[in-house]
Amino acid sequence: MATPGHKAARTHYPKRKQKLYQEMQHLPKEYSVIALSSMAKVRAAQLMKIRKKFHKDILIKIIKNKVVQKSFEKDIGIKGLDKLSSKLEGQCALMFTNVSPFKLNLTFDKNKVYLPAKVGDVTKKDIMVSAGNTGISPGPVLSEFKQANVPTRIDQGTIWVSKDTVIAKVGDLINEKTAALLSKLNIKPIEAGISVQFAISEGLIYEETDLKIDLEEYSRDLSGSHYQALSLAIESAYFTPETVHALLLKASRLAQSLAVASDYISSSTVGAALLRRYLEATLISQAVKVKGYATT
Repeated sequence: MATPGHKAARTHYPKRKQKLYQEMQHLPKEYSVIALSSMAKVRAAQLMKIRKKFHKDILIKIIKNKVVQKSFEKDIGIKGLDKLSSKLEGQCALMFTNVSPFKLNLTFDKNKVYLPAKVGDVTKKDIMVSAGNTGISPGPVLSEFKQANVPTRIDQGTIWVSKDTVIAKVGDLINEKTAALLSKLNIKPIEAGISVQFAISEGLIYEETDLKIDLEEYSRDLSGSHYQALSLAIESAYFTPETVHALLLKASRLAQSLAVASDYISSSTVGAALLRRYLEATLISQAVKVKGYATT
């Protein structure tokens, strides 16, 4: 207990922690995007590769969660830092950048790798054993295929899988037997790499699900929207550089149809007009025959 007239000793933090604390108060103001990523299943080699490749665009900081949370307790005028702090669990990386969080996530997706399954891993998608030659010689391993409900046959001294078989579904825990079989088949189903779990960008907050983009679906939607907008503009005779050619063609066709229908003969309508009269004469001839009148 402190004696009267003496103040309680203040806690002194190491200089390194003080420097990190100050950085965490300044960096959010220097960049337009702050992103959070879990480092679970991220290999050191992957992180080094990404740091080296994007060092000019992305500043990656791996700092103890308590230091970050303590830094973000002070109001520095950045909306969403309190929510980001609440998501700091396990080993995390903070990324400071001016790159859009959507582009950031797509960039990381391209740098993901697949690892062998380990006991306790949770599957993020169905794991399938494809039909075909495994190259494995028959023996005790056959019982592992059987336990995993994978149909097999022996052909030319090796084990063949008879048909495509799903041995683990989304959300399943990988057990020891499944992990061992996948290892023997050299199947690496566990996706590993950096992905953005949370991001703050120019005052907007993004959860992980907000940042997942299917580029193919997005491209299809964009193409469909463009086609519908173009069709509407042409139908409503709205002139733009993109619609003027189609509108002139449409007007030309309508003008020619009107000229033919009104028997207006010109060099561009004479062929269509003669064809129209020929078809009308043919129909009259057929109608006369149906009535039983002779035609010459």
